[in-house]
Amino acid sequence: MRRVVLFSLLTFNLYTLAQAGTAAPRFAAAIDIPAATITGQVKTADGRPAAFVTVLIKENKKLTLTDENGNFVIKGLKEGTYTLEITMVGVKPQINTVQIKKDETLSLSFMLEENAGELSAVVVTSGRSLNNRPVSIGKITIHPMDLPQSMAVVGQGLIREQQAQRLGDVIKNVNGVYVTTTRGAVQESFGARGYGFGSSNLFKNGARINSGVMPEMSSLERVEVLKGSSAILFGQVAPGGILNMVTKQPKFDGGGEISFRAGSYDLYKPAFDIYGPLSSSVAYRVNGTYESAGSFRDQVTSSRAYINPSLLFKLGENTELVTEGDYLFHRFTPDFGIGSLNNTTIPSVPRSRFMGTSWQYNKTKQATATATLKHRFSDAWKLNASVAYQLYQRDYYGVERIQAASNGDWTRPLGKILSREDYSTGQANLNGKFATGDWEHNLLTGVDADHYITVNNDFRFPAVAGLPAGGYDKINILDPEKYMQRTDVPEATPIRKRNAPVDRFGVYAQDLIKISSKFNVLAGLRWSYVATKGIDSTNLLTGAQTIGASRYDQAWSPRLGLVYKPSANTSFFVSYANSFVVNTGQDVEGNPVKPSLIDQYEAGVKNELFNGLLSANVTVYRIKNNNLAQTAPFRIDGTPNTDAGIKQLTGQTTSDGVEVDLAAHPVKGLDILAGYSYNYMRYTKTDTTVGSFKTGERLVNNPAHTANGSIFYTFGNGLLNGLKTGVTVVYTGDRFGGWNTDVVSTNPVKYRTRIFPVEGFTTVDLSAGYTYKKISLMGKVPNLTNALNYYVHENYSINPIPPAQFVATVSYKF
Repeated sequence: MRRVVLFSLLTFNLYTLAQAGTAAPRFAAAIDIPAATITGQVKTADGRPAAFVTVLIKENKKLTLTDENGNFVIKGLKEGTYTLEITMVGVKPQINTVQIKKDETLSLSFMLEENAGELSAVVVTSGRSLNNRPVSIGKITIHPMDLPQSMAVVGQGLIREQQAQRLGDVIKNVNGVYVTTTRGAVQESFGARGYGFGSSNLFKNGARINSGVMPEMSSLERVEVLKGSSAILFGQVAPGGILNMVTKQPKFDGGGEISFRAGSYDLYKPAFDIYGPLSSSVAYRVNGTYESAGSFRDQVTSSRAYINPSLLFKLGENTELVTEGDYLFHRFTPDFGIGSLNNTTIPSVPRSRFMGTSWQYNKTKQATATATLKHRFSDAWKLNASVAYQLYQRDYYGVERIQAASNGDWTRPLGKILSREDYSTGQANLNGKFATGDWEHNLLTGVDADHYITVNNDFRFPAVAGLPAGGYDKINILDPEKYMQRTDVPEATPIRKRNAPVDRFGVYAQDLIKISSKFNVLAGLRWSYVATKGIDSTNLLTGAQTIGASRYDQAWSPRLGLVYKPSANTSFFVSYANSFVVNTGQDVEGNPVKPSLIDQYEAGVKNELFNGLLSANVTVYRIKNNNLAQTAPFRIDGTPNTDAGIKQLTGQTTSDGVEVDLAAHPVKGLDILAGYSYNYMRYTKTDTTVGSFKTGERLVNNPAHTANGSIFYTFGNGLLNGLKTGVTVVYTGDRFGGWNTDVVSTNPVKYRTRIFPVEGFTTVDLSAGYTYKKISLMGKVPNLTNALNYYVHENYSINPIPPAQFVATVSYKF
């Protein structure tokens, strides 16, 4: 029923869209609804458009943001005198008084005191309000105070000040999002609200990217996190949230920067960033870096090279095209950490002890290309379309899965991966603003599709007498001198090649309806289609080929939210959203298991106080998977089922939580950011079938408590002018490692315990920097207290966090 209601509402909105040019004015005139409008543009002192500046009418608290071209529109005004306040954090506010007559459209122009370069510096170094900028991953410009969803943006300023090396360093600033594992030191995995961020939840410039690579941070303008369900925008995504990395864009103002970073364990990283005009209608930008580093882990090294060119074409007054690409090559030593004893105990060994071989390697290549077209039909209607391609290749060979016996003995198993992924995607989004009576609409309609092909290979290794198949040798992780270790590289024979294509398609519509200056309704609906083609498998020894069964899934994803704003600085919201997860296996009748549908409920309050000097947000949520796929207890004939591939949608998980976010700028130069989150993710309904989990048990790798905080102060005058210091503190609470407890027999019911506790930990990072004219020097000591803890993936990749180190960066701007 709720889907019928939502669909009816959207149908009504689309109908009124078609009639907006004629019916709406006649309707407004018939009942004397105010129809006066204020339009305008905000520019910088040198005539450039000023994007995402807040425009507020103080009398009725109507609020909007300027778009990318500095334009804004405020409709539905009565005749009278109004006070317009033009504000942006870090910029001197402007207050203007205007008079408007009935049915008049008043066009205004405002000029900020800052030029484009100064405004850009403000955005980079300030603007840390929680609610002052929409996220581009949302596909539509909605003021954060009007959005019934929690979000976070980490700008270039923090990325730069904290000298972020990896995405995990940036995520330290996002409350409730945390690193869960670093499996094999190949990638960082993240979690939020009890759910993991896989490839489906990671984006770059709005296009999905592979999560099996460490992204380059020096190329990023900002990192956006849209918490909660975003299935209506992207379809098959986990409900914890999505993360989007936005790369630096071309500029018509020429400039650039060169820098050199060095640090502990032989870290060396030169980088460059150059931008400017090629003509009056074409701008460029290219940045790149090379990185070479050792590690606190013995025998572990890495090297990487990265380049990111982009072009901006002004195709007309209302049309622009941005083309960009990047290429990353990363070669490093795969490292599964210190492993476990008897599957449940973290061994007491030195943090630096490496359990692998001297020859193992991992080489990854990732290349992306994106073209984005933006066209403005009018101030109210815009089209944004993009196509993207990604190539990901991985060549890995080494020993893995450190699962030692209780005495430390471990047979090192060989593993080799040779894979390739080709990923093509496209999307088109139409945004429009119009009115029906005194209701203002901000409409998003769109379509997206992607094609995804993965090619994997299986390998056979030479047999070793006395060892299981695939074994390399035996060592003792507690006593490395106990056994003689091999050093040769065994030949790996390819035996099978698998080709797995996946196609996705979706259409969606969403409307933010401003019923009044105090009430907004956000409603939307998406239909998604996923075709998982049968795996094309070829035996490379015999040439035999088999093609597996294909499956086709579809799901509706509704969204509904209500926003109440008692003032322009306070916003209460409640929302409901639905997402889906494609399952594997079949039901008792032999049909593919349908997708699991996940309901998410969210409520919160957002506050912007003291003219943006203090932001305070609180969010509570419940995420419930009411039809979690689990092993069916019986076959269709009533006999007990022992096949884990035969499933039923009868399980349930529930994730409850609260998030508190604060950002403050109490005095000039002082920036404070803090957050706390609590999450309770557990199994709330399970069966006693073999393979089922234990009701009430928390899911592994989900800390109950996380917190973050940072304080940075910039000295503005005197001998210390140009000096900036700061400290960042991050707490990750107690959690479980291993696998969740499961049923191993049914008569009587017996459980297998493979779960073990992992204590919480706190890291403290100290930063300082000094800028003199065009030269800056920054230093950082991460993990100042030398805390020891681990990122745990199941029970075989237990990686220690890095100890206290030192890193410094010198840069020159031109």
